[in-house]
Amino acid sequence: MAGNTTTTAESEPPKVALWNDPQARALFFQVLVLGSLLYFGAVIINNTMDNLARQGIASGFGFLDTTAGFAIGYSPFLEYSEENTYARALTVGLLNTVLVAGIGVIFATALGFIMGVARLSNNWMIAKIALVYIEVMRNIPLLLQIFVWYFGVLRQLPSPRQSINFADSIFVNNRGLFASKPIFEDGFGLIVLAFLAAFPAIIYLSKWAKKRQNETGQPFHTVWASIGLLIGLPLIAAVVTGFPMSWEPTALKGFNFQGGMEIPPELVSLTLALATYTAAFIAEIVRAGISAVDKGQTEASYALGLRPGPTLQLVIIPQALRVIIPPLTSQYLNLTKNSSLAAAIAYPDIVLVFGGTVLMQTGQAVEIIAIIMGFYLFVSLVISMFMNWYNKKMALVER
Repeated sequence: MAGNTTTTAESEPPKVALWNDPQARALFFQVLVLGSLLYFGAVIINNTMDNLARQGIASGFGFLDTTAGFAIGYSPFLEYSEENTYARALTVGLLNTVLVAGIGVIFATALGFIMGVARLSNNWMIAKIALVYIEVMRNIPLLLQIFVWYFGVLRQLPSPRQSINFADSIFVNNRGLFASKPIFEDGFGLIVLAFLAAFPAIIYLSKWAKKRQNETGQPFHTVWASIGLLIGLPLIAAVVTGFPMSWEPTALKGFNFQGGMEIPPELVSLTLALATYTAAFIAEIVRAGISAVDKGQTEASYALGLRPGPTLQLVIIPQALRVIIPPLTSQYLNLTKNSSLAAAIAYPDIVLVFGGTVLMQTGQAVEIIAIIMGFYLFVSLVISMFMNWYNKKMALVER
């Protein structure tokens, strides 16, 4: 019996001191770091509130309901006037920022892919033109490019009285582009629904075409079919509803055009600068992604009878996307954040409207800077989440 007791005691592992336990030690340091950060944040907030109270500056976000009392030069999505609140001014700035970032991403992606493919062209002239574009654009500061487009190009256009005229409906001058504005009437919502319905139809068509090609080997030209759906469905809805849309013409009255639709030079110059600058970096990403695909893939495609165009579209680009997408996400984020340079040419984005005019009028520096930072953080996270989802979708699936 004594021998059995001795054996049992020897088989039990020795107890480890709490300070020598790796899990306990890791938990202790994590709690310590977290507590230190919370304490540091609480000290900063407490000091900030004390300093604001000492200077007689009210804290909080109640100022958003106060009348703004200033005009915003460009508000394409919302009606805005001096009688509106700071909250509405904030919304206008947010929408203007999203507008220039969205357009910039689209143009930068298209131009970057074209230049990246051209960089690898067998045509010496095309390859060198793409090389010169990339090296020039990405080595000139973005702010300087914005100034070149704004002051060197668009501000050199003729005055409103000498506007460049396109069919007496579109006028271009140094104050922007002016054209007739569409007025949507009752029933136009059906056209919008038809346009939106085209996207799931295109997705279903693409899946069906891929399945059909895998089963029969016969390709289906989804591009033209997709364009037909995007145009055809809204057109059918427009015919059914009797084209519920009219046009508000623009006309020169006094020293400028009145009525219609206006695209200011600030928006155009900022978009062009952001798109051309970012496209140079995207082009190098595309070139690197295509170069990462083994040359045997191209040779095998040619051996199967594919021409260079279908080879690039069906074989090379799908494989290169796995390399392209992660750094492409960074360029989208950079473009969005670089749009804050809009204040240099007085484009009314969130930084100019809220971080400039509203900040100077209210003095609510902490709240305003927090709102601007929160906005860019939210937009960046949305872009990252979408691109991560798309990256996982395009990832190579092992069977």
